[in-house]
Amino acid sequence: MTQLEASALTLGYTDTAVVRDLDLRVPHGQVTVIVGANACGKSTLLRGLARLLRPRSGSVLLDGEAIHRMPTRQVARTLGLLPQDPIAPEGVTVSDLVGRGRHPHHGAFGRWTSEDEEAVAEALVLTDTLDLAGRVVDDLSGGQRQRVWIAMALAQGTDLLLLDEPTTYLDVAHQVEMLDLLADLNARRGTTIVMVLHDLNLSARYADHLVALHTGRIVAEGTPRQVVTEDVVRAVFGLDNRVIEDPVSHTPLVVPVGRHRPVQEDR
Repeated sequence: MTQLEASALTLGYTDTAVVRDLDLRVPHGQVTVIVGANACGKSTLLRGLARLLRPRSGSVLLDGEAIHRMPTRQVARTLGLLPQDPIAPEGVTVSDLVGRGRHPHHGAFGRWTSEDEEAVAEALVLTDTLDLAGRVVDDLSGGQRQRVWIAMALAQGTDLLLLDEPTTYLDVAHQVEMLDLLADLNARRGTTIVMVLHDLNLSARYADHLVALHTGRIVAEGTPRQVVTEDVVRAVFGLDNRVIEDPVSHTPLVVPVGRHRPVQEDR
């Protein structure tokens, strides 16, 4: 059972602390979504959890061991990561890029196995990118590239998956399709998933566990019903709102108040 947690974690860039003295224990086998306003520390926290950013103080523990002291290959066999705006090597094809997700599982001689073939094929099918396998990644649309990167993360076959804005560049229909895919992955494989999402209503629909950040600190944490309240939304986003029940998923649905216009009756 893979366990990821942060203890008294402070992260930042140059002289600025972005995440401050934060404690977080990621629930095993669940979908955790981190939400908050722009520049609140969501992506910084995910980078810290993924070992891309060294803590100023505190620690990130993977199965009880400080993640920054673990060998890179050992971490990569346990934890998969999709960062924001990843960059593919020039001229690489989709199948080659997805295949790179299998590198942590190779020994010193890097022999390709039938297990690798199966993992790549399954990842391409799951993300509906099999027909793109021979295409150059740079020639794809933004949405296609995003699905290919997710395929690479899936091919890695880890117990823990961290994704920073996995629905970027996707239209609404493909956002739902991608989140359905990740929910199915969690349900069928028991993969622990941690995501950063901007859309609060989609977060409430797909999360088992929500973490709401404000200025680098956790304001609320728990189930969507515990976290998505009018008071929390107002505190985290500075938004006057009403929370109702989503008629489809029966999860909390945030309705912004704003300066709404009256409905014009047809004449």
